[in-house]
Amino acid sequence: MTVPSEEPAPGPRSKRIRGGWALEAAGMILALYPVYGWIRDLVGVSRADAFHNAKQVIDWQERLGISHERTIQGWFLSSRWFIGFWNLFYGSIHFAVPVVTLVALYHFDPSRYVRWRNTFLLILVVALVGFWFYPLMPPRLLPSSFGFVDTRLTYFTIGKPVPHAQETGDLYSAMPSLHIAWATWAVFALWPLVRPYWARLLLASYPVLMIFATVVTGNHYFLDAVGGWVVLAVAYTLARWREWWPWRREARASERSAMIRP
Repeated sequence: MTVPSEEPAPGPRSKRIRGGWALEAAGMILALYPVYGWIRDLVGVSRADAFHNAKQVIDWQERLGISHERTIQGWFLSSRWFIGFWNLFYGSIHFAVPVVTLVALYHFDPSRYVRWRNTFLLILVVALVGFWFYPLMPPRLLPSSFGFVDTRLTYFTIGKPVPHAQETGDLYSAMPSLHIAWATWAVFALWPLVRPYWARLLLASYPVLMIFATVVTGNHYFLDAVGGWVVLAVAYTLARWREWWPWRREARASERSAMIRP
């Protein structure tokens, strides 16, 4: 696996403050994500549009020969512990891995932390645009005639299952898949820090496992993963673009000079 080439960059400014990591954590967890969730839930979309787009995605996938989500889910529905495990995987690892990734970068590779932190934040922004312009009903919310099962309702999961009629918030933010965007982001961000072959193999398998989790639990289509990768590419490009501005290059050069000056 190859990762985007990177030039050394100054670490986060919070490194200059004792306990700066706490400021970063507070900004990311206590402020940013709740605001993102609030904005996402405000995006006004109709169920009819989301259903129309779902049928469109299914049609595209059938033409591409990749519309196999229902078949894959059907293979495992008889194993309650197996589906329960992937419910837990889908609902917990998605949030835990970004935290671990950012903490590892902040402490062990601060020069790359800023770039990948900014990429993470921009993923949220770009994804909101996708949710707004292309609301998509996930497989689990489709009518039963489509053959999908909402595994949260009938198998072990995190929290108390909520019937569809009682669910709140934006239910149609399937395209792009943030689960896949964040999983792939974590691989690129952590790759230079991971040395053992077995650890790199495990890390590279993470997005594959997440794709399986999203499919077997009825939360995403395969094309949602492609959307997640597009969002990641756009977010990374925007994060790098900011660094390419002339005044940013001059500022980085000055900071490097100050760091090596005796």
